[in-house]
Parts: sequence; structure tokens; C-alpha cells
Amino acid sequence: MNDLKQKIKALASKYHDDIIGIRNHIHANPELSFKEFKTSEYVCSVLDKMNIPYQKGIIKTGIIGTIEGKNPSKRTIALRAELDALPIFEKNDVPYKSTNDGVMHACGHDVHMASMLGTAKILNSSKEDWEGTIKLVFQPGEEKLPGGAIQMIEAGVLEDLNASVMLALHVLPSMEAGRVGFRPGPYMASADEIYLTVKGQGGHAALPALNIDPIPMAAEILVALNQIKPDFDTPMVLAFGKIVAAGATNVIPNEVQIEGTFRAMNEEWRDEVHRRVEETAKQIAEKHGGTCEVLIKKGYPCLVNDEQVAKDAKANAQDYLGAEQVDDLDLRMTADDFASFSQRLPACFLRIGVGNKEKGITSGVHTDTFNIDEKALEISIGLMAWLAVNELAQ
Repeated sequence: MNDLKQKIKALASKYHDDIIGIRNHIHANPELSFKEFKTSEYVCSVLDKMNIPYQKGIIKTGIIGTIEGKNPSKRTIALRAELDALPIFEKNDVPYKSTNDGVMHACGHDVHMASMLGTAKILNSSKEDWEGTIKLVFQPGEEKLPGGAIQMIEAGVLEDLNASVMLALHVLPSMEAGRVGFRPGPYMASADEIYLTVKGQGGHAALPALNIDPIPMAAEILVALNQIKPDFDTPMVLAFGKIVAAGATNVIPNEVQIEGTFRAMNEEWRDEVHRRVEETAKQIAEKHGGTCEVLIKKGYPCLVNDEQVAKDAKANAQDYLGAEQVDDLDLRMTADDFASFSQRLPACFLRIGVGNKEKGITSGVHTDTFNIDEKALEISIGLMAWLAVNELAQ
């Protein structure tokens, strides 16, 4: 395998400039979730140039490419990247700045796509050196509930893939380019949206006997919900970032609208909190003569990395990059809909460093100045190719 490793490194260096160009094109032409039509066409055009066959139009914009090595029926694994961008006005002054005002690849999905295309180029150029089949999953709508992953799954993608393992990477701006990170087991939280509408009877503030004030009800509900805690050791976040009570100094509104997020690392606890939020909010409102409508939009589940797959991937990354370049990741209360895949087959979601403090590349994802050190692309395309061929060899 050492000869193949050196070949992959040489190909990663050879193709680096091409992949930078692909990333820059994608970055300059972002599209929102489930509207990635031109992005999908562009990805297909790159696959065409590499003579990699693919199926397109999966939940409209999704794509699955196929690369067969020797003995293609021996084992199949899948790689995944996302197609969509975010509704953000880009402030970077770069030649590849977004040409679609108000839309930006601020979460690194341009990097993920370019990286997977670079990995595909390496694997396609070395397919006489490995056995099995690689499936390339380009997924729509990661940034918008219910998420493209679950929709692809419901469309039968997993059955079509017949993959034993799925791998994916995600940029991490706080990590310097050249480094990567892994965490076996639970890694990222589930993510749900909570909407409460507390209803009373509005009126003149100076005539409280005629009103059922929803504002104190809403305040009491928020205080009570803040007391919801697990009686076992599990991380969680229950936070409310928006409260609208459209009254005035002397006007009591009819209702108060509250919006929040709930994150958890345990699916049973997740369901229990959903029940407690609804029960608590409704009981408090009714106690004061009002009502509370509760809407919980269930989002992505917990992202769990398969213990063995993640440990093997980490060891292979240490072999490829050197142990000093590979980090252990902390739990994160952020979410990614790759979790839907990780709940259904052995998976590993790793992080790739893209920051460079010396160059001033430090902005986080979902910001209008997010950017990357392009060195990260050479690392990512080679590393993912190496992880893929090693996983196939299991």
C-alpha cells in the first residue's frame, strides 16, 4: 500500500491547481438549498470530463457517481458532499466572490464538492491499484429542514448505493490547514426548531381586569423551560432567541410568539424534552386563562460516527499525514444532516482544517468573510482517496 500512498500524494499535488479552479467556480456561483440546478449541472460536467458515470436528478439536483476499481463487486463504500449555499451577502474581496448577491458558500460546501471531485479524479486515475467500488453522493439541501439526506434516503438511495460504509468531511476554520480531526461515537447534536404562540386577550394596559396578558405567561413559560435538565450525563441546549410581543407602552397584545432551538446528544432524551416543552407551555398558559400553541419541527438526528470506522480512518490519516497532524475532536452542539446517513449505516464524519492565522484566514462558517487556505484542498483530496482505498481493503 505504500506505493499507492505515494501515488495518491503525487496525484493530489498534480491536481491541486485544477481543484482550486473548480472550488473557485463553485464559490462564485452559489445556489440555495434545493435550488442547486446550475451547481448540479457543473458537477456533472466535471464528472463527464473524467469519464465517471453518474445518475442525476435525484430529488431534482442530487447526483450519484460511480468509480469501479478491480473486482468492483468485492465491496462498495460511499463518499458524500453537499451542493447548497447560504442566504448571506459575501464581503470577501476575492476574484471568486459570489456573483449571486445574497447567496454565499459560507459553510464550505464549495470546498466539499471540489474536494470530492478531486478525490474522484485521484481514484479514477488509480483504479487499477485498488479493488471495489466508490459511490460519490452529491446531496442537495443540507442547510434546510428536513434536509436532503433524509429525502435521498426516502427516495431509496441507500438501497441503490448498497454501500457498507459512508465517509464525509467538513471544513473547520478554527483548525489550521494541514490538520484533520476525528471523533469516534457521538459527535454532533440533533437539531430541532421550537415555535410557541402564547395567546391571551389584549387590550388597554391601564385596564388589566379586562385583559389576559400573554406577556407574563410567556415569561413564566421561558423560566420553566429553562429548568428542564436531564437526570443523567448528556449534553443539551434549549435556547430561545426570538420573542415577539407586538404591543405598545399602553397596549397589551393578544399573543406572544417565541422561537428557539433544541439540541441533544441522546435520541430518547430528545423525545422526552419534546413532550416536556409541550406539556409545560400549555399547562402554564391554561393556568392563567390563556392557551399556547406548540410547534416542534424535528430536524436532524444526532450524528454518530461508527467507532471502528472512525478509529480506522484516524489511524489511516495518521499514516498519510503524520500523527502530529491528526487531532481528537470535542463534542459539538452544532448539527449536520449527514447524521441521517450515520443513523442508518456505519459512517465517519471528519473535519479538515482550512484556517491560517498568519494569512488572516480565521472567519468561521456562516459568516460573510468565510474563506479557506487553499492548501487544505491538496490535503483533503489526497487524504479522502487514501481513506477510501483503505476502507475498501477492510
